[in-house]
Amino acid sequence: MRKGRKRKEIFVVALFLFMAGTLFAQDSLQAVHGDFIGDARIDTLLQMHELQNKKFPDIPGYRIQIYKESGNTALDKALAIRDKFEKRFHTPAYITFNEPYYRVRVGDFRTRLDAIRFLEKIKRAYPLAWEIKDDIEIPK
Repeated sequence: MRKGRKRKEIFVVALFLFMAGTLFAQDSLQAVHGDFIGDARIDTLLQMHELQNKKFPDIPGYRIQIYKESGNTALDKALAIRDKFEKRFHTPAYITFNEPYYRVRVGDFRTRLDAIRFLEKIKRAYPLAWEIKDDIEIPK
């Protein structure tokens, strides 16, 4: 686990514990929008959560790797494979470079089971594809 990710998780847990303790320790509720009663600090907590997600836009998850190659034409092939995949399956594809290989990985799956289900859909077109742990974008 990377240091930045661990710090992020500790910060988020500490923030939620602090806010939860503050919310339960005080009874100061104010009326908002007619019949709904809520605490204004909830809005603050939501804003802090959104800022945290913008600062750290990825989480651990899974993707499907459909291409890995090195060489002079590897980037051109990776771009072509990414574009063709996105048109056909309407799923985001990402190109990464880790010397000396270019890789094309697709999808943003929270669980391995979700990745395997999607892999079954594309297996005919990409028979050498496999699921792999990767940092994924936070689902909208």
